[in-house]
Amino acid sequence: MRILIAPDKYAGTLTASQAGEAIAAGWRRTAPADELDVAPLSDGGPGFVDALHAALGGELHAVTVSGPFGDPVPATVLMVVGSAYIESAQACGIHLTGGERGECATTYGVGELLLSALEAGAQRIVIGLGGSGSNDGGAGLLAALGATADVPLDRGVEGLAGITELHLDRLGARGLGRAVGLVAASDVDNPLTGLYGATKVFGPQKGITDLPSADRILEQLAAVAGRLPALEPGAGAAGGLGYALNLLGGTRRSGFEVVADALDLTSRIERAELVLTGEGSFDASSRGGKVPVALAALAADHARPCVVLAGRVGMGAREHRSLGVDSAYSLVDMVGEDRAMGDPAGALAGLAERIARTWSGAE
Repeated sequence: MRILIAPDKYAGTLTASQAGEAIAAGWRRTAPADELDVAPLSDGGPGFVDALHAALGGELHAVTVSGPFGDPVPATVLMVVGSAYIESAQACGIHLTGGERGECATTYGVGELLLSALEAGAQRIVIGLGGSGSNDGGAGLLAALGATADVPLDRGVEGLAGITELHLDRLGARGLGRAVGLVAASDVDNPLTGLYGATKVFGPQKGITDLPSADRILEQLAAVAGRLPALEPGAGAAGGLGYALNLLGGTRRSGFEVVADALDLTSRIERAELVLTGEGSFDASSRGGKVPVALAALAADHARPCVVLAGRVGMGAREHRSLGVDSAYSLVDMVGEDRAMGDPAGALAGLAERIARTWSGAE
């Protein structure tokens, strides 16, 4: 039997590559004769650059940029024939903030990554958005590119309070004009502000306690810089990084599609008889374009069953089947939270070993 194993990351425990290896190892214990094709995925968040590097090759440029609170952090720029791929979470990810002080977190380091890509000769820059701990509307990124204002742009959303002026005229002097294209790779379609905006939807997980205040400040930013780009789908991605990229003339593309195209995922699904995927929490939020749901839809297009192995499952069978997922298995339900968190790779391998008895054609 031919199996495609294509998980996303399990946030806080396993990278997509580690998850794929664990699932494969467990599956082989039950069905050693099955042909396994492991393809770690990303929707633009953590693992975006790794997944693309594995698929496209290219050259990784190691750089040091400002983290969400100004401390230096390591990051990479992937260069592939004039195109640069960068991962915003490397500079402002929630793993760097611990889900706290989101109102202080800056995206300045993402702007430094963009400048590094330009210095490396990029004519097209694809920025993966996702997994951010910031909520500054991309103001920090704009500051790194040369933008100025009557308030600090590099101190998170709280630093933007009272903004009345924003000047973007110096951005061309930093070399941005050399880029032929700027692409925001994200599957989040939220606007910048409002009930479904960056702050109200994602702010709580970033540790922002005064959501109305943070949302009002982003509304002030949009009033100064431009309201229409704030209404575009995806403007609220990565705490408003999508908005800043809109201001710079960027276009939006599905992060999942960027990776899927690079991995030739459609052909790999066609060759498979079963698709396995997973993520940390498979729940209602997964509907918003996350990897398992996007992959399940692609598998359904080719009449291939799709099975999810998740850390937690927060939806019923009827709901996940409506999304194209044939079955969903919970790691926590199988082994308990302590084991799932203490030995995630071992627990995931054990889950794969168990479900292979049901789904593999092995005797």
